[in-house]
Amino acid sequence: MRTYFRKDGEWKEIAVTENPNPFILERSVFFHARSDTYLIADAYRGREIKQAISDFFQAAAGLGPDVGEVKTAESGKVIRIASKPTLVVYVGHDGLMDFTLTKTFQGTSGEKRDAIILACASKNYFASGLRPTGAQPLLWTTGLMAPEAYTLKAALDGWTAGESAQQIRGRAAAAYAKYQKCGPAAAQRLFGTGW
Repeated sequence: MRTYFRKDGEWKEIAVTENPNPFILERSVFFHARSDTYLIADAYRGREIKQAISDFFQAAAGLGPDVGEVKTAESGKVIRIASKPTLVVYVGHDGLMDFTLTKTFQGTSGEKRDAIILACASKNYFASGLRPTGAQPLLWTTGLMAPEAYTLKAALDGWTAGESAQQIRGRAAAAYAKYQKCGPAAAQRLFGTGW
């Protein structure tokens, strides 16, 4: 993801932190000037997939840890990052095919959060953990897929532009069809939105 987004003209990497905690190898912070949006991308150690998924649900419930302040690489300017995101994303292997989480995270009412889950058959495996968080599934999958950055980028393009969930789904499907060289109809069926 970091390599793909660094090449994009709209997302600018403003900070990188190595090993911000024992579970995460690297944290990259990107900024999208047109929408005034910060994207925090955490690369978890492979063996910490259970922690990564647990952290995703915790963030979806609005209970994630405070990222705090980030010092930008170029200017050294310190930026305060909000601890309650409006969009949370998981991109990677669907570890819930291999294990179950014993803890659920209850979200607080009145806060709107969306979730994107780019993992194999994420609608089937993530729904029971996502529902109590209160987050709404903006984009998830119905079958096996390659969870890669171009799909996330397409979805974020629509999200930062304020598009509808169906438009965002269409963008993701079009990007997936292009890069995976599959038919547009098959790609459209792979992605879902809402409950």
